[in-house]
Amino acid sequence: MSSQIIRLKPFQYIHVLDNNTNVTTVITGPETLTIQDHQTVALQPTAMIIIPPRHYCIISNPVEKENGEILTDKAGQVKLRHGDEEIRTHEKYGSPFPLYPGEQLFGKVSPLQVVAPLTALKLKAIRDFGTRKAGDEWLFVGPGTYVPQIEVAIVEVVKATIIKANEALKLRAKKEFVGKDQIPRRTGEEWLLRAPGSYIPDVNEEIVGTITAIVLTDRKALHLQATRTFTDFYGFERKAGEEWLITKGQKEKHIPDVFEKVIGEVALTTLDSRQYAVVLDPVDKITGKPRLGMRELRKGEDSFFLSPGEKLESGIQKVYVLGSEEALLLRAREKFADEQDGEKIVRNPGDRWMIHGPCDYVPPVTVEIVEKRNAFPLDENEGIYVRDLRSGRIRAVTGVVYMLSPYEELWEKELPPVVEELILREADDDPNEVAKMVKTKRDKTRVVTYQIPHSAAVQIYDYKEKQARVIFGPELIMLGPDEQFTVVSLSGQTPKVPKQLNVIAMLLGPRFSTDVVVVETADHARLSLKLSYNWHFDVPRKNNTEAAAAIFSVPDFIGDFCKAIASRVRGNVAQKTFDEFHKNSAELIKTSVFGKDGDIVRNTLRFKANNLVITNIDIQSVEPVDSKTRDALQKSVQLAIEITTKSQEAAARHQAERLEQEARGVLEREKIKDEKLAEESRKNLLSLHAKSMIVESTGQATAEANARSAAQKIEGGAKVKQATQNALANKIKATSKLGTTKAGHESEIEYKQGLTKLEIDKATELADIEATKFKSVVDSIGAKTLQNIANSGPDLQKKLLGSLGLKSFVITDGSTPINLFNSGEGLVPK
Repeated sequence: MSSQIIRLKPFQYIHVLDNNTNVTTVITGPETLTIQDHQTVALQPTAMIIIPPRHYCIISNPVEKENGEILTDKAGQVKLRHGDEEIRTHEKYGSPFPLYPGEQLFGKVSPLQVVAPLTALKLKAIRDFGTRKAGDEWLFVGPGTYVPQIEVAIVEVVKATIIKANEALKLRAKKEFVGKDQIPRRTGEEWLLRAPGSYIPDVNEEIVGTITAIVLTDRKALHLQATRTFTDFYGFERKAGEEWLITKGQKEKHIPDVFEKVIGEVALTTLDSRQYAVVLDPVDKITGKPRLGMRELRKGEDSFFLSPGEKLESGIQKVYVLGSEEALLLRAREKFADEQDGEKIVRNPGDRWMIHGPCDYVPPVTVEIVEKRNAFPLDENEGIYVRDLRSGRIRAVTGVVYMLSPYEELWEKELPPVVEELILREADDDPNEVAKMVKTKRDKTRVVTYQIPHSAAVQIYDYKEKQARVIFGPELIMLGPDEQFTVVSLSGQTPKVPKQLNVIAMLLGPRFSTDVVVVETADHARLSLKLSYNWHFDVPRKNNTEAAAAIFSVPDFIGDFCKAIASRVRGNVAQKTFDEFHKNSAELIKTSVFGKDGDIVRNTLRFKANNLVITNIDIQSVEPVDSKTRDALQKSVQLAIEITTKSQEAAARHQAERLEQEARGVLEREKIKDEKLAEESRKNLLSLHAKSMIVESTGQATAEANARSAAQKIEGGAKVKQATQNALANKIKATSKLGTTKAGHESEIEYKQGLTKLEIDKATELADIEATKFKSVVDSIGAKTLQNIANSGPDLQKKLLGSLGLKSFVITDGSTPINLFNSGEGLVPK
């Protein structure tokens, strides 16, 4: 069996297994190795592990060492720490090294971790070593390079938290330990770190958050509450639940402590010289405790912060400025001594009094302002209802400037809804039409006024005196506190329907009403009559209260008189046949309504109960109710209309035919006249047409001849003028070209002459300069020096060749010609 030869390069190694002893050894290069029959290559040539500076690697199952020597067993096999790992760095393993049998490279060669400034590595011991116990945690704070250890694991990278100005870091203890400030901390305890700068929390600390300072100004304070008993940043002991203010006077910026709860910001309350405020539950300035249930008056000019528990009653209020017609109604909250007009008055709780203007008034805390009152300037037609609080009496005040007394108040007079609607209507002569409603609502404290229209009457009932009075219009009336209008409900529509119209003012007339009455004749023909009645009230308007009250004695007088008239009409018509009624309907109805005095029909009907007078009756329409009667009546009417229509049609037809014949004769005559005039006009037209043809042909020929002659003349003249202009243009061009060429030649000759002269002058001056230069050089060097220079080259070559013992050699620089004509002399024997 042939042997295997392995050539190991530098920094290479192999593992060779001795089959006789079963021991694997490491052989490193450079070396040429012959593998024997009892040897086997367990690992092919492999590059050694090189750890660059600031790098490391992890070796699994490393070899055991003692005093730097590798330990082996009795068979010569290296001992390994199985299941263990070893970290090797450049400092200890700067040279390349091989891996012994059983060793393995875990991962790859990696650079050492650099911990930057303001960062740290949180480390944790995974096994006991030194003074560390498994589970211990600590920090490796940068800047620095961390060299890993097998016993230590990196938990995380901790970055420093920057604490800016006006900020604080809120920390919490994870377990009991002594902090960097040498203060023992308990598990779960929280505290603030206020010093600006960077801070890396300890492993036993956790950052809860960053607390930003609250900036306090002259117009802003901070309302705080203690969550537990502690001593605050300013050295004051705060009890749990206590509330207080931090103002700019204590510190411009405040960072709330961990035991401080920010309730909110309190704005500065500012009072000017015309303002005041009442503070409820004010805080005692000495003890700092709130005086519950108390009230404190603060007048302007003043500025203050409301302490915790304090609040303003009704906010900031303005000083009451009272005019000469204004007053304040006051009521005492508690017993106190008041001074008014220089006299001392004891006010008991509930007392009422008034302060009259003009003046400024700020109520003390013992006084309650009930309302601000103004004087009522009342005209003769205006008034108010006033109620006395002590007696309960209600009265109406009119025609004066009135100010309510302390124990008086305005009383609201209630009216029925129908009256409210009626008094707000605009006056209208026709009560059947709905008037336009006034948009504004009635002030119930004002005396109710009503304008009675012309020729109308209103009844007012006084419930206290139990009397009624009737007032005729036009008049403006005012209701007393115990008075009410009498509302009359009248019938309306056609035919009449009860309770369709509610009125206050009863119109006296003359007016008219329309009603529909159904009657039946003696021959049982039923007819519908539409009747219109004129009526008025015949009542004296002065000194007759009984007659005036009679107007309102019949509530629905319209419905009553319409029913009475309808009954009379029905009774009279029932005695007549249809033909009799149809011929004398108007006289029949008037007779039935008004009656007769002998043979004369009366013209009025009077109702004594309310003095209502019916003056006239009008029949607007008569229509049969029965359909058969209506059809028969329609047929008779249609027959009469048809006869009349036919007669009118015959007369109209005869008249139309006569007019048509006359018109046709006139038309024929006009037609003949028009044809005659048309023939004459046609004759004149043909004559004029012939004349125009002659004139047209003659004019056309003459115009064409003149046009041709003029055109030829113009064309000839244009050609002559064109030839003249062309000749003149050619002459100008030739003259211009000749002058240009001549000027160019002359300028070129002058230029060449000047250039030649300049070149001659330049050559002459250069020659003079060269001659002068050469002369000066020769004169400065001297003739003898030049001769020595000329001979120095050949003499030097001669001496050089002589010193070398060379003969018949020619040395040249390649550019100097050689004279060979005489070089052969002496070389060839003669």
